[in-house]
Amino acid sequence: MKKVIIALGLAVMMLLGVSYVYAQERNDPPKHEQMHGEKSWGHGKRLNLTPEQKAKFQELRRRFIAENAQLIGGLVAKRLELRSLWSDPKADSQAILAKERELMDLQNRLRDKKVQYKLEARKSLTPEQIEKLGIMRRMGRGGMMGHCCGMGRPGM
Repeated sequence: MKKVIIALGLAVMMLLGVSYVYAQERNDPPKHEQMHGEKSWGHGKRLNLTPEQKAKFQELRRRFIAENAQLIGGLVAKRLELRSLWSDPKADSQAILAKERELMDLQNRLRDKKVQYKLEARKSLTPEQIEKLGIMRRMGRGGMMGHCCGMGRPGM
């Protein structure tokens, strides 16, 4: 029964992920998405991003989500499996440890991909914007990609 629930949960998450990716491929995103993109891709107002930079960051964000939808779905599935193991009184501690390791491996893979995309985004910034971004990070205001839109927390 638990395997059926996990399989259904994985199927639903993959369907949602694919739907989200296709929804992001629209040519003219709604105004609220454009504003959200500015916030998540470098605090657009604080960095004074040009329209070209904003467009580049939106494209990078769309590409990141498209290329990593399976990985993000896998993270969600592993979390569901792990939750199921933790709630099973008969679960073997070695099985829980193994599942934790699998989850950490997926998280590390996604973290590496995020760093690659942040480096790609950084290439579009001016030296002044990079310097300002460093100051903002030291002040605790986040980074270029923030914690939203699949770029911050694994599993959206």
